[in-house]
Amino acid sequence: MQTEQLDLRKVAARYVPTTPGEMEVVDIPPFPYLMVDGTGDPETSVAFSAALNWLYGVSYRLKFAAKAQGRDFHVGSLEGLWRAEALDDFRAGRRNRWGWTIMIMQPDFVLADDVAAAVSAISGKLGQPPATLRLAEYADGLCAQVLHVGPFSEEGPVIAQLHGQFLPSQQLQARGDHHEIYLADPRRVQPSKMRTVLRQPVRRLVQDGASGQIVDKTATLA
Repeated sequence: MQTEQLDLRKVAARYVPTTPGEMEVVDIPPFPYLMVDGTGDPETSVAFSAALNWLYGVSYRLKFAAKAQGRDFHVGSLEGLWRAEALDDFRAGRRNRWGWTIMIMQPDFVLADDVAAAVSAISGKLGQPPATLRLAEYADGLCAQVLHVGPFSEEGPVIAQLHGQFLPSQQLQARGDHHEIYLADPRRVQPSKMRTVLRQPVRRLVQDGASGQIVDKTATLA
């Protein structure tokens, strides 16, 4: 009997924009991810390169182990949470000042023990795993997003427009980490053809009729 394959890319695609440049507001539920944290320029950081190797290595090991038990799945897209003390560090591309969490979505049937077994199985090849490698749930919740087509170096103006124009027009305020979803493997696709979801968690702000103050209404209006 052929094993049915769960495609995690299609799961994520339910919440992914399809028209480049069109900004939208969506509410994203939590999903389990395999994650690694770090800091520094992703293009030159040894830690970032090692984190990629571990994420893909463990994810494919989990896939093969699940398939052997009759539960196959297609490994999800690479995603990244990015943070900096100032938004200008993103706009100006000061990557040495960035902090990051890179991650790959996992099926809900993958457990911490499965991850530990996968890590043990590939440690002989990859060495010591990153200290922050973990299986954890993450949810964007209410967020604004846009599909960017092109190299990472051209994201700055799009992010600036999202924060400087779109969010204020929707009475939204940024919160949390900048989130990117790489719909194609950035290691294998030409920069001009990269398709990246730029996603920013937000809170919804409205003016309270009684006090006149701007208040957070995210929970009631999402």
